[in-house]
Amino acid sequence: MHSIVLRFLAEPSTVNFGGKVHGGTVMKWIDEAGYACATSWSKRYCVTVFVGGIRFHRPIMIGDLVEVEARLAYTGKTSMNISVEVRSGDMKSGQMAKTTECLIVFVSVDSHGQPIPVDGFTPETPGDIALAQRAQAHIEAAKANPQAPH
Repeated sequence: MHSIVLRFLAEPSTVNFGGKVHGGTVMKWIDEAGYACATSWSKRYCVTVFVGGIRFHRPIMIGDLVEVEARLAYTGKTSMNISVEVRSGDMKSGQMAKTTECLIVFVSVDSHGQPIPVDGFTPETPGDIALAQRAQAHIEAAKANPQAPH
């Protein structure tokens, strides 16, 4: 499985001081969906090694239906680049809008925490191919600037 969607309601316990879902909670959801995607692809325990390009487009309101979609974009020898998009909306209207997006990298590890190879992913749809190209561009940019965190 190279993609997964988690769906749930934004609960009052996730509220920040502004009355909306806390950004840290959204980042936790992103990590959980990414982990589920990476683990289902690799069939092994995975660890987060990088989260980049996180962009918050709009707030999530308490009571909104939330969808967190994680899609495998690109695989390295032991790593998986996963694109995560968060959408939310009012269930009564049925309107969902993108709230957050980012790229997250997981590494598959053995019982000693050492990286182990993962199966390669070959994108087939135009959307998957575009996502793979975005991930590869990010990797190349990171290699070109070794001082930047990645």
